[in-house]
Amino acid sequence: MRPLKLVPDNVNIDWLRWRHWATALSVAMVIASIALLAVKGLNFGIDFVGGQVVRVSFEQAPEVDELRARVDTLGLGESTIQQFGSPRDIAIRLPVPEGADNAASQSATRLRQLIETNYPGASVGSVEAVSGKVSGELFQKGALALGFAMIAIAIYIWFRFEWQFGVGALLALAQDMLVTLGFFALTQLEFNLNTIAALLTIIGYSLNDKIVIFDRVRENLRKYRKMEIVELLNLSINETLARTVMTSLSLILALAALVFLGPDVIFGFSLAMLLGIGIGTYSSMFVGNGVLIQFKVGPESFAKKDVGPAGAERTAPRERR
Repeated sequence: MRPLKLVPDNVNIDWLRWRHWATALSVAMVIASIALLAVKGLNFGIDFVGGQVVRVSFEQAPEVDELRARVDTLGLGESTIQQFGSPRDIAIRLPVPEGADNAASQSATRLRQLIETNYPGASVGSVEAVSGKVSGELFQKGALALGFAMIAIAIYIWFRFEWQFGVGALLALAQDMLVTLGFFALTQLEFNLNTIAALLTIIGYSLNDKIVIFDRVRENLRKYRKMEIVELLNLSINETLARTVMTSLSLILALAALVFLGPDVIFGFSLAMLLGIGIGTYSSMFVGNGVLIQFKVGPESFAKKDVGPAGAERTAPRERR
């Protein structure tokens, strides 16, 4: 029985003929993401802004304005009402109450009594509370983790390959992060520590994908001394395409199952990962390689001369058997 091949042997697709369209799309996505972050901002969870979140499941979807008005009568501060999962599942966010150590527990008890009195059959689920000081530290450390990860990656690729590859990888990773953040600003999904974990995972996956392609590019630069850079990059992408498709498809299937069938607590993580895998695969093929074209990288840039057994210089790929 022959193994299933999603990518045929000797595939020869001219990927980079779409590089100008890909560049325009990348610029548009980055600009739109920055605009969304500036105008709408991120919907930070209590991990980053502090507060108290009570999750409630109703038998019938409540009127949000009516529920907010009833919660505000408790005098616990300005409330934020959000749906998660389905219209019957509501997250009620309140400021952390000041005063005694058990103030948070007392406010949660009052809210529970209000829900049970006005909405028979409603089920109050988890209650989470984070102080403002702790949330500020979590946000700072999360931002530093993302920044240091990207800088360390750029330095690694610079020494592992050459500086042109490091710049290409860093720009591609920056696009991956900005587009993912822009998506969270557009949808106003909760941005919390799970999302930070997803972004760090996206950086790791995207880096791995780019290193595989860059390694093949460097190898081909040494083999094919007179091949045009665009043709050489297309060859490198096609030679690694089977690995890229299998890895990305396996992750996408698993993450899609988590998005549609998984628990609500990891919905943001799963969706961020799903989007990041798609954007990371796209940037590996077009953004990173596009930067190499812009820097006019070629065999003469840093590769040593490689000659065949008869002293003839290789100028084209060997025919596969």
